[in-house]
Amino acid sequence: MSVRGFMEFVEIRTKAASVIPFLLGTVYALHRFRTFHLKNFVLMLVSLLCIDMATTAINNYMDEKRACKKRGETHPAAEKYGFGKAAALAVIFALLLVAAAFGLLLFLNTDFVVLALGAVSFAVGVLYSFGPVPISRTPFGEFFSGAFMGVLIPFLAFYIQTYHLGLLRLAFQGGVFRIAVNLPEAFYVVLVSLPAAVGIANIMLANNICDMREDAENGRYTLPTYLGKNNALKVFGALYYSGYLALAVLLATGVVPPVCILVFGTFVLVRKRIRAFREKQSKKETFVLSVQNFVLMNGALVLTLAVSVAAGGVL
Repeated sequence: MSVRGFMEFVEIRTKAASVIPFLLGTVYALHRFRTFHLKNFVLMLVSLLCIDMATTAINNYMDEKRACKKRGETHPAAEKYGFGKAAALAVIFALLLVAAAFGLLLFLNTDFVVLALGAVSFAVGVLYSFGPVPISRTPFGEFFSGAFMGVLIPFLAFYIQTYHLGLLRLAFQGGVFRIAVNLPEAFYVVLVSLPAAVGIANIMLANNICDMREDAENGRYTLPTYLGKNNALKVFGALYYSGYLALAVLLATGVVPPVCILVFGTFVLVRKRIRAFREKQSKKETFVLSVQNFVLMNGALVLTLAVSVAAGGVL
């Protein structure tokens, strides 16, 4: 197996979609509570990257398997990535094993909240591309990708830095399961995560809009199939605008520092790309605009939060 083949199989170029939300939750914890645990940061980063790569690998393996079956071949991954079925499965199981191992270490270094949320994330990551009806092949793909990658990742990244503050607690005693949540802080984390959530959902939405004809031929009933192309394109733009609205609320309430107003400087470029995608939906030419919008909008938010932290919160 070549390094290049592996990189293509796991689509390493797309991992910004998980790393940026992770960094967002981390710098927000630094901004909000001035707390940082390097060990937890490294453990979650490794686990996160491995489960993300495994999810992508499963998706590509299943897609190639279906394509091989249609062509009458028996070696999924062999043609496209340069290695066979056994090597592809070995990569997937190795990534899942490493992800689980580092996730377990993270739990041992924190608490049961991390174990519970990590287990849910692990399950959704696998079911997203695997099973009788993978989530990615349903109208719920955008919701799950946005919610779990855009909200749960920042929340977990935030929580592993602040777990000792008791913002969220799980307890089981005397046959009673109790959850104690600091609702305002939980709400703020979700609000901070919304730009990432809508950006990731739109990457999925743009991909599905570009693939509408192919998906119809292959029996994939994604969200644009139900909405229709015109309505799906309207949702595509509206999601970005809702992300900026969330940022406006965060600034107005003082949850994020004033320097984050600079993120609105990205609006012109984001809007330009929305219009370009509305004019032409092409996997090769315009799909990348959704990725660029996500990186620009959320990279700017991470950067401005980091600048405020570095300046001691005075900006």
